[in-house]
Amino acid sequence: MNERTIRYSVLMPVYNEAATLETIVRQVAAMRSLSLEITPIKGEPGEHVILKQEIIAVDDGSSDASAAVLQRLQAEGLLQAIAHPRNQGKGAAIRTAMQHASGEIFLIQDADLEYDPRDYPRLLQPIVEGRTKVVYGSRFLGGPRSAMMFRHMLGNKLLTLTTNLLYDAILTDMETCYKVFRREVLEGVPLHARRFELEPEITAKILKRGHRIFEVPISYTGREYHEGKNITWRDGFPALWALIKYRFVD
Repeated sequence: MNERTIRYSVLMPVYNEAATLETIVRQVAAMRSLSLEITPIKGEPGEHVILKQEIIAVDDGSSDASAAVLQRLQAEGLLQAIAHPRNQGKGAAIRTAMQHASGEIFLIQDADLEYDPRDYPRLLQPIVEGRTKVVYGSRFLGGPRSAMMFRHMLGNKLLTLTTNLLYDAILTDMETCYKVFRREVLEGVPLHARRFELEPEITAKILKRGHRIFEVPISYTGREYHEGKNITWRDGFPALWALIKYRFVD
């Protein structure tokens, strides 16, 4: 059986997440070395693929202790920490992380505890197998999850439906955090979003470039506002506008 090693980069934007930051980084770091068995097709030899991880965390001008936590975790060798002197938004943090990443595959990970890094193998396998260059983790494909607030679920469904109508897609969860790309796919996409309109901008531009998105089920534990959730119903309007705008401009 053939064996090869692939490096993947976890891109982690951080803004005022000191309460959950160390926990999520250690959960991600537990996935630092993964093994995948690639089933042979038509008599070809199978492959044993080892996935080696790096974490690129960008503190986006946090006003809490996030920067100090990242520095401590960097001293332990768990991640590479980069700091923005002022808050520039999630999109800017992702762009900065990409500039410092060395992996062949990029995986976006929020710094809260809503998404479970134990889903990484199922997110990475379709790309490693060469079946696709883009994978989204869907919260609506039957994976375990806590109850989502109705208005958030409705907003997600409406934005995903708009995406499907405008870009001839069949996605179930456009707004998911878990987006995974071959490096060359995301590097070729100009990103301008600052806040939560990043998700529709990436999705729109990926689909316009002819990439079909492969979805896999993931688990989800949504947090409440008193636990630090930032997104509100108001963020749906710029997301909707981004979907419409990028249908016609790049």
